[in-house]
Amino acid sequence: MEKMTENKSVISWIEDKIALVKPEKIVWIDGSEEQIEALRAEACSTGEMVKLNQEKLPGCYLHRTAVNDVARVEGRTFICTKTKAQAGPTNNWMDPDEAYKMLYDIAADSYKGRTMYIIPYSMGPVGSKFSKIGIELTDSIYVVLNMVIMTRVGLNVLEALGDSEDWVRGLHCRCEIDEEKRYICQFPQDNTIISVNSGYGGNVLLGKKCFALRIASYQGRHEDWQAEHMLILGLQKPDGDVRYICAAFPSACGKTNLAMLIPPEGYYSKGYRVWCVGDDISWIRKGADGRLYAINPENGFFGVAPGTNEKSNPNALASTKSGTIFTNVAHNLDDNTVWWEGLDKNPPANAIEWKGNPWNGKESDEKGAHPNSRFTAPAKNCPCISSEFENPDGVPISAFVFGGRRAKLAPLVYQSRSWNHGVFVGSIMASETTAAASGAVGVVRRDPMAMLPFCGYDMADYWQHWINIGAELDPEKAPKIFNVNWFRKDDEGNFLWPGFGDNLRVLDWIIDRCEGKVDAVETPIGFVPKAEDICLDGIEDEVSDAQLAEILSVDKALWQDEVAGIDEFYKKFTDFGSTVPAELVAELETLKSNIQ
Repeated sequence: MEKMTENKSVISWIEDKIALVKPEKIVWIDGSEEQIEALRAEACSTGEMVKLNQEKLPGCYLHRTAVNDVARVEGRTFICTKTKAQAGPTNNWMDPDEAYKMLYDIAADSYKGRTMYIIPYSMGPVGSKFSKIGIELTDSIYVVLNMVIMTRVGLNVLEALGDSEDWVRGLHCRCEIDEEKRYICQFPQDNTIISVNSGYGGNVLLGKKCFALRIASYQGRHEDWQAEHMLILGLQKPDGDVRYICAAFPSACGKTNLAMLIPPEGYYSKGYRVWCVGDDISWIRKGADGRLYAINPENGFFGVAPGTNEKSNPNALASTKSGTIFTNVAHNLDDNTVWWEGLDKNPPANAIEWKGNPWNGKESDEKGAHPNSRFTAPAKNCPCISSEFENPDGVPISAFVFGGRRAKLAPLVYQSRSWNHGVFVGSIMASETTAAASGAVGVVRRDPMAMLPFCGYDMADYWQHWINIGAELDPEKAPKIFNVNWFRKDDEGNFLWPGFGDNLRVLDWIIDRCEGKVDAVETPIGFVPKAEDICLDGIEDEVSDAQLAEILSVDKALWQDEVAGIDEFYKKFTDFGSTVPAELVAELETLKSNIQ
């Protein structure tokens, strides 16, 4: 094997894996444009990728995964720690020795006749104190080309690593794409990730959820920082000052739309702007000045295509116009471009759908794009990307925002009374199911801090880590914690709040609260805005004073039902033998007495 580094831990691990999977050829990914371009050409020659119209979509390509391999597989995702208790009640657990044996049996000889690509990558700007380094071995050019977009890849990563052993080991084997033998296993105590029998992004781009959340959350707990499933946005006020917010939402709650929000016209003309630092993941550390700072460890967007359009998210759409890989969308043969449901009202008649079959979008009842079809786009393409995106020191966080989809329960926005109360608010985060396809509608699904599928250890210990972080912070410098709900409905089932760009009105109030510029009303659940402090200029026709009053109201009877649900959720931990932090139990008791 040709060596690109003298790091003994790297070399010995790679040699060990070469002996296991037996590749025909070995290629180190150096990050050069020449090498990447040659790989694109090779992928097109084998049909792994399709080169799109280079005038309309320069540098863009289309890929189709196997029909049985289109999404993350939570039931096949395991946290492999020495004891089951370390993984906690909300993770699938496997004994590490058993897991390694099973995975190595599946992976053995699986690269025969294939090429091993060695990808050295950095999560976060290369050399930043926030950043962490990984090496992924893969037999998929698709994975290489996506990792080049999503992370910082190249020889400078190996230089930054030097002879350190602090790097994350990642082995990906496509094998036969057999869903019965598909496993995504994280070994947080070994800094190792192994993924077999998948070719879909979320399961095989090992820098993403596997490293940046599951492994990194475990690292953060032991190294006194946080890895969170949060967007980072900068809100620029008319005076030019920018304040940064980290926000966590379960899926289908408009997270990417918020990260790339365009202010309403009245706000925009005054000089309000929103700058996107990240749309998915935040790594957070205490700065020298005692405040919390965040970076986006990723270098691109791995976005859901359906529903992304000129109206819902023009900035995301613009991000896909060059250098983007589209996965499982429809291929418009008339002009060699792509299409998906919700892009526009003009589906192509002469197309190939996501499974690879001819498709007439004007007549077919079948979908052209898979509902979880994706675009992998460079962050630098985004028109509202923050000038701080590459800042190795991160951005200072003024507020944490949690959210969910609740038709009647949570008001438009409320502020926690304290840091620990804010952690409690995050721990009880929930959304009501919307699509009938996923079972009953309106079922409450708990997703604490939007981390339920992504926490690499016992979630009760994760809450304790949040509480410990808060205890180290000067209360004057700690971010304030809020909860938002854009999805409140009236008795007829109509949304009370317009959402999208108008959510800026709520962010504006949040920052005003952080800076002590507005008062608030104390309720049993926390502080809600005074109605006059939510600016309705320009949406008076959509949101009446009565609607605003309704959307800010707190119904004690509904919260009594909610408390029963929280009790049940916390009980899952105590039944398992895990310990919900005493501070959160105390906050639950306070809520109970407040709503009596």
